[in-house]
Amino acid sequence: MQPKVQHFHEIITQAEVEISSATNIKELKDAESKYVGKKGELLSQMKKLPLLPPEERPGFGHELNHAKAYILNLIHEKKANFDKQELLDRLTHEKCDTTLPGIRPDVGNYHILEQTFRQVKRTLINMGFEYVSSPELENFEYNFSLLNYPPNHPAMDEQDTFYVDDQHLLRTQCTAAQGRVLQHRKPPLKIFTLGKTFRNEAVDRTHSHTFHQVDAFLIDKDISLANLKYTLSQFVKSVIGEDVKVRFRPDFFPFVEPGVDYAISSPRFFNGKWLELGGAGLIHPNILRNFGLDPDEYSGFAFGLGLERIPMLVHGIDDLRQFLENDIRFLEQFPS
Repeated sequence: MQPKVQHFHEIITQAEVEISSATNIKELKDAESKYVGKKGELLSQMKKLPLLPPEERPGFGHELNHAKAYILNLIHEKKANFDKQELLDRLTHEKCDTTLPGIRPDVGNYHILEQTFRQVKRTLINMGFEYVSSPELENFEYNFSLLNYPPNHPAMDEQDTFYVDDQHLLRTQCTAAQGRVLQHRKPPLKIFTLGKTFRNEAVDRTHSHTFHQVDAFLIDKDISLANLKYTLSQFVKSVIGEDVKVRFRPDFFPFVEPGVDYAISSPRFFNGKWLELGGAGLIHPNILRNFGLDPDEYSGFAFGLGLERIPMLVHGIDDLRQFLENDIRFLEQFPS
């Protein structure tokens, strides 16, 4: 209801027309500034106050306040209508049609090496092995001395090993975890580890200074090469394929006696040609003695391989460098 305002009737009438005819927020703000702003028409009427007889001044001020409140109320109602209409327009234009097909979001993949790690872990754990971790910065004893390396073994040369100081180096093999476990635990043991290893190699398509290994060992009573061959056969069939055959040939490694290299063959790879995969053997009696185990009572086997070899065989990858170059075009070829 319009207030009874004798002095401001004309201003209120004009304000009503402009506010009601405003078609957008800008026009409404202009009307607000024109009539009730700091320099608006209502407040400019305050200049008349000193000119009025004293008895009329209270009534004049009272009418001014009522007029201002009335116009502000009109503005708020109009703004509420604009807000409501804006919401309706947005709901109309931005409504979601739930019958339309969705947009598939981009989802990252596990790196091809991480996929291999998970598969190897899953396989060995299912075979009863326990996973342990070991440090990449290793003690000389765990990496060499406790693994029965002779003092003049070429692998200890600075040309092959990254030394940090006289007693610490970047591990050259995950077999270093073997001594860490045997130092604190007694058989029966069925352990594996995997991770980065480092060697001072020139980088090319088949060599790298940084690569990954899995190393596993089992120690118990009456363990023989037959146990090793069965375990390795089951392992490679799981991670590479059921059609894979395994071959053992004599080889030398300081930490096993006898030692073997093992190769695999499958009609899927190089027309069935035998491909060397890694080294293995029965744990050397000297290592057992180093940790207080009687070789006449306990025996065990160990095997290891470079993890990059698995995806290289399965996917036909011919360049080791691609695994660490982070080329998205290469990595996208191997969805999880």
